[in-house]
Parts: sequence; structure tokens; C-alpha cells
Amino acid sequence: MDPEKIIDGLLRELSSELKVMAKAKEVNEKEVHSRIVKNLCESLGVFFNMASEMLSFDSDDDLEREDIPF
Repeated sequence: MDPEKIIDGLLRELSSELKVMAKAKEVNEKEVHSRIVKNLCESLGVFFNMASEMLSFDSDDDLEREDIPF
């Protein structure tokens, strides 16, 4: 599956869940939605950490291939 589609889906779910949580009246209901939001954020974090690691590998490779001017 395409990581961009997964991230877009997680972001849509997160946005939707935040709207539902804002409308919740009872504390128990807000707690349930806050746990869902936390899980969605952690899932997004996995993808962002993976992307960050991949970018750091790419930048290291670029430094080795190019001459540093100083």
C-alpha cells in the first residue's frame, strides 16, 4: 500500500476525530476520543520517523558523492 495514501487517511481520521471530540459533552466520551486521537498521532509518528530516517540516509549519500567546498 502507498505510504502517502496511508498518511492521508490517518490525517483525515485524525481531523474527523478531533471534531467529534470537540462536540463531546461527557468526560468519558471525551476520554475515549482522546485515546483514539493519541493512537492516530502515534501511527502518524511512525511514518514521519520512517520518512525522517530515509531522508537522513539520502542526505548522507549526497555528502559522500559531492565535494565539500570548504
